Amino acid sequence: MRLPCLSMLLTAGMVLHAGVSDGRLDIYWIDSEGGGSTLVVTPQGESVLIDAGNPGGRDSGRIVKVATEVAHLKRIDHYITTHFHIDHFGGAAEVAAQIPIANVWDNGLPDADPDGNRTSTWPLTSKPYRSMPAGERHVVQPGTTIPLKTGKYPLSLQCIIARQNPWTPPSGSFGKWTDVEAPKPASIDTSDNANSSAWILTFGAFRFYDGGDVSWNSEVKLVWPERLVPTVEVYQVTHHGLDVSNHPLLIRALNPVVSVMNNGPTKGAAAPTIATLRAQPSIRAQYQIHKNVRADGAINNTDDDHIANLEARCDGHFIHARIDADGLHYTVETPSSGHSQTFTTRLH
Repeated sequence: MRLPCLSMLLTAGMVLHAGVSDGRLDIYWIDSEGGGSTLVVTPQGESVLIDAGNPGGRDSGRIVKVATEVAHLKRIDHYITTHFHIDHFGGAAEVAAQIPIANVWDNGLPDADPDGNRTSTWPLTSKPYRSMPAGERHVVQPGTTIPLKTGKYPLSLQCIIARQNPWTPPSGSFGKWTDVEAPKPASIDTSDNANSSAWILTFGAFRFYDGGDVSWNSEVKLVWPERLVPTVEVYQVTHHGLDVSNHPLLIRALNPVVSVMNNGPTKGAAAPTIATLRAQPSIRAQYQIHKNVRADGAINNTDDDHIANLEARCDGHFIHARIDADGLHYTVETPSSGHSQTFTTRLH
């Protein structure tokens, strides 16, 4: 049974808050209605917000509510814009107006529309982001590592591709494919999605992948002919589950146990992506921010208790993962439904 909204928020605030003393890592997927907004809180109490949803107050309000009332943060230590589409950076200035942001990381804000649209309103659209208060601004490069405090167990957040240029680990690749060829691209995305930065968060043996909206042809560079990505535990389904991303070979290489999709009620959760996730033998649980309410929703959804928001008009519930202090176990939960499932981290 779904609990009343107010009591559920109170429960979330009491149960989910991670203090520095408990040593765990927390990840929150915040509802931005098919935009991007993922909040990471480290065992040392530092925070990283990856993307900030749409402008207009709704998404930024949800982000700030989770950050201040659930995670009990006083500031955002690091904010990352994966690429310059409005559903990923549009809420950033509004967040910065409500909670301080110490560092901004992005691809370098362009002067012209990054999609090449000559008639766009890019100067006006980008102005709030360009002028928002922030301590320092940094341009992301392939291999950039966000400077996070570490404790007993290793902790890192590293960019593995930016502006279509992949990063090769110093130790070399994770092997070559010998039994299959890369599937041919089903479509080509020439927008700024292709320039998205993608990130691997590592805490002990636990790993999490967030690829923003990296599109199909850029994803191929991470896995063909050599694998430049490690295996992970949790996969944030790229590009809200659209099928111009989520290359089957990348998902095979990442070999995740859990997938989390930041989709909207009618955006994302594309049938080919759902099929790819279901065909990946390593995946034990799939989560969605929204239930797909399109006509194809009867077959292209995960279980209701794995979905944060079942109705198109919703209260913006989030999904939460807490990773134990030793990184050996992690729990994924949808507070709005009361669902919780614990997984044992694999030794990669």
